[in-house]
Amino acid sequence: MDLLYIFLILVFFISLFIMCYVTYYNRLQDAKTRIEQAEGIIDETLRARYDLVVRMSDLVKTNLKEKKDYFKEYVQLKNEKISNFDMDRKLKEAIGMIYNLRNDYPELQKNADVKEIITEIKATNEKMTATIAYYNRYTSELNALIRKFPSNLISKIHHFEILPFFDKKDMQDDDILDFKL
Repeated sequence: MDLLYIFLILVFFISLFIMCYVTYYNRLQDAKTRIEQAEGIIDETLRARYDLVVRMSDLVKTNLKEKKDYFKEYVQLKNEKISNFDMDRKLKEAIGMIYNLRNDYPELQKNADVKEIITEIKATNEKMTATIAYYNRYTSELNALIRKFPSNLISKIHHFEILPFFDKKDMQDDDILDFKL
């Protein structure tokens, strides 16, 4: 009879351990999956932004009398191997240039295609802002799980690693310049 109780207690604790393990593993996987979904949306949005810059480049070339290639550097981004964060930064520069050109040249202000591009830029800006917030939220959640017991043991077993936020700021390092603009 004592052996039966010991066996039942052992089964109970093993079951409890397995339930905890599965719960924390699923939380880690959920955060990782959400981050990957956000990365996919970020990729898609960056491609859309890139296409808008290329369209604007073509419009500027055809509508302005001066044949300066304002967007050459940005159009060539497709051929470079850069991170999504760096691509986002470069495309923001190009979008700033789009607004400046539109404001400087009245013929661009009146152009329906330019107006459409501006509208699409605003939509991609909203989508990007929301997606980056979502990405950073789940990155923070994943990183917290990786650091806390007992999920830190599970994360080591399954090789989960701490991820940087989208803006590449690392709150764990000694670099205080991370947070300067």
